Amino acid sequence: MSDKHVTVIGGGLAGSEAAWQLAERGCTVDLYEMKPEKMSPAHHSPLLAELVCSNSLRSDRITNGVGLLKEEMRRLNSLIMKAADQARVPAGGALAVDRASFSGYVTEVLAKHPGIQFHREECARIPDTPAIIATGPLTSSAMAEAINGIPELKTLNFYDAAAPIVTVDSLNQERIFRQSRYDRGNDYLNCPMNREEYERFVDALIHAETAPIHDFEEKKVFEGCMPVESMARRGRDALAFGPLKPVGLMDPRTGKRPYAVVQLRQDNREGTLVNLVGFQTRLKYPEQRRVFGMIPGLESAEFVRYGVMHRNTFLQSPGFLNAHFEVITRPGLYFAGQMTGVEGYVESAASGLLAALSLSSDLQGRGTIDFPGWTALGAMGRYVSTPNQRFQPMNCAIGIMDPLPVDADHPKIRDKVQRYEAIARRSLDWLDDWIRGHI
Repeated sequence: MSDKHVTVIGGGLAGSEAAWQLAERGCTVDLYEMKPEKMSPAHHSPLLAELVCSNSLRSDRITNGVGLLKEEMRRLNSLIMKAADQARVPAGGALAVDRASFSGYVTEVLAKHPGIQFHREECARIPDTPAIIATGPLTSSAMAEAINGIPELKTLNFYDAAAPIVTVDSLNQERIFRQSRYDRGNDYLNCPMNREEYERFVDALIHAETAPIHDFEEKKVFEGCMPVESMARRGRDALAFGPLKPVGLMDPRTGKRPYAVVQLRQDNREGTLVNLVGFQTRLKYPEQRRVFGMIPGLESAEFVRYGVMHRNTFLQSPGFLNAHFEVITRPGLYFAGQMTGVEGYVESAASGLLAALSLSSDLQGRGTIDFPGWTALGAMGRYVSTPNQRFQPMNCAIGIMDPLPVDADHPKIRDKVQRYEAIARRSLDWLDDWIRGHI
């Protein structure tokens, strides 16, 4: 392949994946990352591909949408998946990682790649040459102004949040038991609550003081990152049926299922830190210590990071981007990452991968790549590009993929797990054939 020059703006998961895929396909890449020269409110590390919220990349089973997406990415030589697999920490059926190891791996690999020129500076303009913009939902004001100048663009504002992290040594182990749901290992710490403890906790949570956020609106919070206190206001049992659901868990000390359970997930490789699963919050810091200290086992918890909340900006992608994440009115300019309306670490990286594959194929004169809707990658691209009056961030799910055909030769598979396995096989078989013909 002859050298082709591409600019990638943003060194998060999407930009890092895009730069890697392009460079591996013979493109020369200028990768711009404004950290550490300029840091957004959500970032703390100078490393690329920083995980600013949870350390979990969610399910690793191919019968789950994001699990299938991960496997498609692995088969396409994804850098983000290589980093995640080497930085894995115990998390039951999920893929969780050591943050520093994960981001350090990505940073080292890209810094050493001969096809990538790394620029630690803010990029405040949109290049006239082929480019992928992956600056994230906390795009700098200068770049946001440049983006807003693109014709036909509309944006949407949402709010995102991160859960607190505490030290394992500070936990009261006498109140906690180790177990994963449905006997899938022992990777989680569980803080069980009886009904009285749960009711007191919900009362305190509902009445706790929250940090003010300018123009905050509950309706603009993405469901997957709903603050725990906002969820509690939906009904007294909303948490017990949500992040505190006790299903699949049995307290070995009582032999019974608790009324509610707060799960703690390992956050670093050494196992010295855990995060509160599902506890995104905008409570003030003293209130987090007080209210979360009511959780059994967290009475004297040491917080190394409090929960935070911030505004995110997303593109109104339908009508602006095509299924390859390319700007419809400006060929050669792509967007990738969470700002496009995909939600989640894996989905963000996958959008960078898909944009890079399409752009590199275009630069080779082979045309853009069309992944069908029965692949997770193709279904995700279709979601962000299909007109939708209620467009909002979306996780990858089996439900957005093409269903299996049902006819005389293909009877309906009624068992859901078997049906999802068949959907995954169809996707991976097609992808394997495509890889043999294109890579």
